[in-house]
Amino acid sequence: MIAREQRTVAGSGERLDRHLLNAYPWLDRATVETLLAAGQIRLNGRPAKKGAKLTAGDVLDCRDVPEPADLKLQPNPDLPLEIVFEDDVVLALAKPAGMPTHPLRYAETDTLANALVARYPALAGIGDDRLFPALLHRLDTQTSGLVLAAKTAAAFANLRAQFRRFTVQKHYLALVHGRVEGPGSLAAPLTHQTRSPCKMAVARNPDKVATRNLFAAETAWIPLETGREFSLLDVVIFTGVTHQIRCHLAAAGFPIAGDALYGSPLAAPRHWLHAARLICTHPATGKSLDVSAPLPPDWPPIRQ
Repeated sequence: MIAREQRTVAGSGERLDRHLLNAYPWLDRATVETLLAAGQIRLNGRPAKKGAKLTAGDVLDCRDVPEPADLKLQPNPDLPLEIVFEDDVVLALAKPAGMPTHPLRYAETDTLANALVARYPALAGIGDDRLFPALLHRLDTQTSGLVLAAKTAAAFANLRAQFRRFTVQKHYLALVHGRVEGPGSLAAPLTHQTRSPCKMAVARNPDKVATRNLFAAETAWIPLETGREFSLLDVVIFTGVTHQIRCHLAAAGFPIAGDALYGSPLAAPRHWLHAARLICTHPATGKSLDVSAPLPPDWPPIRQ
């Protein structure tokens, strides 16, 4: 930790946050924003805002800036870690609803990744993202179920390639509004909704969306149980776009129960989506690896 450092700005016109990212290249944008929000960066003796424009001769007073050695995922042995499959190279974990998959900032310690490195310290060095080590994919915070991790660098590279080729089959269980009488599917690209950047939307006019903001996505579902108001679906995706299942099912007229962001009127402690099964090729044996996570005990029954 750099206890205190004063810096005199040489040039003019640069935004403060960009200046700090250049001055401390090991920091990420989220960490810089945290330092600014905490008042650890002062501009000419006053608290600074990230968008402030700098002028030659400005003086920055930077306090308690993390050094590279400080920027590591913090283990949290107090968190639960449910393992549903393990061998020499692969781990399959059951993430509870309400727990983020990984932290967005180094100060966060209540995620699945923090629990993972507490039990398996060597996994902190696997992969190229220090806040997302060894893990192959993410689940939304309120989604429960399977998350796959690699125990070796070779297994990580192999499995990541499978995910990028879309050869990993992922099954989810979703409790949705409405009577779903038969199988269905939706192949429609997704994009970030302009009015709410944390929400995805089906791109109705994909030709008018910039390529970098357009994500191919295909979702298929089969009803397992159908009640008067709700249905339980087995949902399969090969792609892994943010909020893909939640957005596609809502667009098809079957929003996930409890998912207020995508139109559910039901007040619930979380949205009822569970990553139930994952099928891939084992990175060491070359055989099919098929792992499952049972529904959590809080899952509500279908009302017939």
